Amino acid sequence: MLSYSIIGMGAIGGYYGGRLAKAGREVHFLAHSDYQYVLQNGLRVDSCDGDFCLPHINAYATQKDMPKTDVIIVGLKSVKNHDVLPELLRPIVHQNSIVILIQNGLGLEDDLQNVFPGLQIVAGLAFICSAKVGPGHVSHQCYGSINLGNYSCQQEKFEVLLQDMTDAGIQAAEVPYLEARWKKAVWNMPFNGMTVALNTSTDKLLKNPATRQLIYDQMMEVIGAANALGVHTLTSEFADKMMQMTDEMVPYSPSMKLDFDYHRPMEIEYLYSRPIAEAKKVGFEMPKLAMLEAELKFIEAQLNS
Repeated sequence: MLSYSIIGMGAIGGYYGGRLAKAGREVHFLAHSDYQYVLQNGLRVDSCDGDFCLPHINAYATQKDMPKTDVIIVGLKSVKNHDVLPELLRPIVHQNSIVILIQNGLGLEDDLQNVFPGLQIVAGLAFICSAKVGPGHVSHQCYGSINLGNYSCQQEKFEVLLQDMTDAGIQAAEVPYLEARWKKAVWNMPFNGMTVALNTSTDKLLKNPATRQLIYDQMMEVIGAANALGVHTLTSEFADKMMQMTDEMVPYSPSMKLDFDYHRPMEIEYLYSRPIAEAKKVGFEMPKLAMLEAELKFIEAQLNS
């Protein structure tokens, strides 16, 4: 069995790390501000698949105290990738470590590989509605599967990782790397930004005919960009499926909306700027999403002024 470290003990890291620990895997959590609380109280996950509590977990206040592990799951916001993430990873990776970036956007793996040329990197695309609702406390509302895209991992090790996560009760599947990233963008790019720009939730966007059409048009821009970049498995049927899935979801505030609400930096670079730039390189324009990107940059500048 593989050993795991969880960097970012929030809605994502807390849930998947909790599932792995519950299944008996060796899991080490970087807890930061939650450290004292989880040391005394452990980790609690309220889940649509059954609540569970882990009274004793391996928690650390700093990465310098953590052991080197086989797999490092990164659930941090991508706004920390340039400066914070490399410093967190250096003490805990060994020469064969795999890093799974469960983050939103495109270009994440490219940038991390430039900093750590020998690192084995996997893209993690979580399809989950979850939120951190308190110290050491995660609320998992629905879904929970994760697609893994192999960016630079040895295939044999990648398959061991996939099996280990499946055995631990996580619904994990392999998806070609670029397809995995663009698939997630089909939902992320419209809903994250639109809930911020219009200060609303997913259900209200879909109940209004005008914004429902705009969301669909934005999804089709993402699919068009993916097609232009060689991902031909994405079609309008996937947009239809995402619309239906969101119709059936509980009213939801995506991660960027929560960042906006709590005046935290928003993930505009990797969620918007990079995909739009990648599409432009092959001559594909994303005008509706480029407008949304500009609006988000304005909103963030206003918050920071």
